[in-house]
Amino acid sequence: MSFILILMGVAGAIFLWGVRVYNKLIQLKILTENSFSDVEVHLKKRHDLIPNLIETVKGYMSHEKDTLESVISARNKAVGAGDQNTQIEAENALSALIPKIFALSEAYPDLKASPQFMDLQQQLQSIETEIASARKYFNAVVRDYNTKQQVFPDAIVAKFFNFNTKKFFEVEEAAKVAPKVSF
Repeated sequence: MSFILILMGVAGAIFLWGVRVYNKLIQLKILTENSFSDVEVHLKKRHDLIPNLIETVKGYMSHEKDTLESVISARNKAVGAGDQNTQIEAENALSALIPKIFALSEAYPDLKASPQFMDLQQQLQSIETEIASARKYFNAVVRDYNTKQQVFPDAIVAKFFNFNTKKFFEVEEAAKVAPKVSF
């Protein structure tokens, strides 16, 4: 009889441990989704600002049409991205192209002196700072979530309930190198 009670106690403890781990994984999963939503809010601001920036630049850079079209194309892909991984890739491509607009502006003194261009550039820099901060938080949450799934013995529960690791929102190498722009 006492052996059965001990066995039931051990089984109960394992069950409670499994429930605790499962609940923690669910909390971290929700937190990753929430933090990515925060990143998306800032990305939407950037998406909304880019057409205004392009329209301002178009008037000064008629022969730089290919660069402007590639930025618009990258923006449209980022806006229309379906899943989270596709969106991360599209946003990285867009991030790599945005500095090219400012680098091109070096050849156009009238554009650099335009108050509208300067205001849009300032807004974009502010948004990029917000995106970087939100991305940093998202990556921290993803790190915690992925770690929780991979450490023993919590990995047993994660594997049993098919929790999948999340991809970090990393900046691609091309976007890490900032072009030299001086106004």
